[in-house]
Amino acid sequence: MTTAQPDTTPSNPGAPELLPTATPARTRAAVGELLIPHRALAWAGFGVMVLATGVGLLTQPLLGRIVDLVTDHSPAGDLTLPVLLLVAVAVAQGIAAALGRSLVSRLGETVLAELRERFVERALGLPLDRVEKAGSGDLNARVTRDVSRVTDAVRTALPELAGSALSIVLTFGALALLDWRFLLAALLAVPVQAHTARWYVRNATPLYAKERIATGAQQQQLLDTISGAGTVRAYRMEAEHTERVTARSGAAVELTMRGVQLVLRFYSRLHLAEYTGLAAVLVTGFLLVRGGSASIGTATAAALYFHSLFGPVNTALVLLDDAQSATAALARLVGVVDEPVPHTVDRGPVSDATVTVTGLGHSYVPGRPVLHDVDLVLRPKEKVALVGASGAGKTTLAKLVVGVHRPSVGTVHIGGAEPDESGRTVALVTQEVHVFAGPLADDLRLARPDATDEELCEALDRVGALDWAEALPEGLATIVGEGGHRLTADRAQQLALARLVLADPPVAVLDEATAEAGSSGAQRLEQGAERALEGRTALVVAHRLSQAAAADRIIVMEDGRVAESGTHDELRAADGPYAALWQAWSENRSTRP
Repeated sequence: MTTAQPDTTPSNPGAPELLPTATPARTRAAVGELLIPHRALAWAGFGVMVLATGVGLLTQPLLGRIVDLVTDHSPAGDLTLPVLLLVAVAVAQGIAAALGRSLVSRLGETVLAELRERFVERALGLPLDRVEKAGSGDLNARVTRDVSRVTDAVRTALPELAGSALSIVLTFGALALLDWRFLLAALLAVPVQAHTARWYVRNATPLYAKERIATGAQQQQLLDTISGAGTVRAYRMEAEHTERVTARSGAAVELTMRGVQLVLRFYSRLHLAEYTGLAAVLVTGFLLVRGGSASIGTATAAALYFHSLFGPVNTALVLLDDAQSATAALARLVGVVDEPVPHTVDRGPVSDATVTVTGLGHSYVPGRPVLHDVDLVLRPKEKVALVGASGAGKTTLAKLVVGVHRPSVGTVHIGGAEPDESGRTVALVTQEVHVFAGPLADDLRLARPDATDEELCEALDRVGALDWAEALPEGLATIVGEGGHRLTADRAQQLALARLVLADPPVAVLDEATAEAGSSGAQRLEQGAERALEGRTALVVAHRLSQAAAADRIIVMEDGRVAESGTHDELRAADGPYAALWQAWSENRSTRP
């Protein structure tokens, strides 16, 4: 059975393959699975809410009794008991309603927390190539807007909707107890309300789903434009990207306005239902009182009962707006939760750190290969540098070795097995380093949670970062990252290298991991990288040829193929592509001020 479906089907090979959205049936099943462990809390909340609603329904008969007493010109003292009972009902209902809503809210928050944990766990476990194909905007929209929408619904709409549903059901029962004819009169409003609800759900569900997708596309375009602002300015593409952002924003706004128009039409239909039902109950009351079948107080109670339905019915139907929006968001979260994650088998320590690449070819877009027939063997503890012009395929080869992508053709084996993204066998360090907000020690322990402070200091010292780390205001306890002490680019890279030391994988891949350092920190960073790679099989995508010159072997990439392979001296003597690159790089260094 299909449990999830893609948000869109790309119309061209280069379109993003958005993460899936769960079907309505699967979304309901997922909610049920989350509720099962909390059945006792759910029943307790339901029972208390029923009690609160039932107690509140005593108000209308008591008011009707007061009307009958006044109509019959009874002594003023006869009003004392109904009035005291009204006060008692108000107090009891208030206490029970507060307790019931508290239990329902607790249930909602508990289930929501479990859903968020599952979502984050699965999102972090998704293969990176799957996230890249979907685009960061899609996942970002689910993490932010969709989670926020579901959270708001659980905290506000769920308690209100539960209370309203109980009020509606029990009030209809109370009308039947007064006289079954009052119930029939009140039910005249139901067809209009039911038709309105079906019409709204039928139109709102696909509309809000489209709005979620449009919002994700808008965020993706904003991320692309902002993150690539330097390139956009360099190629004078500001107007083009502004038009793209405007178009995506316009599409999102247009869908939002369609939602507003839908809600306005929804309200107008609700007013018609209220008028129909109330008129029918008043006419029925008039006829029953005139025929002697009911007292004025009973007719008053019936009218008050129906009038009291205005709030719960309107609340329930109006909350369909929040419910449909939240359901669409929930389906997108469940779609990620249900996304299969490759099973990682812990093979234990790897005795053979040989990397073998055989007949490797890869295409991001079908028919447009970026790697062709790459054969490569990295011996244990050998350091191999990848060099070549931009677009030669270096980064793609590095990601295939790490296991970020699965090759289109050929195989990659580490110690005789395929690589995985767990970081136990092979780890990747890139020039895009993220410093997590929190204590520096916690940031380092992401690589080894059980590491002691002494081991953290040893890792920092190995990559040449201990001096500045100890000089921070609170040492390893200093808050770094967003909202804390901001680390420079070269220090952030050293932090990433220290994580590599702590993780201690047998194979490491550095993709221009020292490219962000300025000239003043380049040598220090390269020395730190050298020490971090000691004792490991290493593949280094070299940004500076000084890194390549220090490697055991150099692989020169051209147009997705291996053009040359050898040591620094051998390739310079061969007078081929590497020799030309070395000469150009050396001349560029000599002309710098």
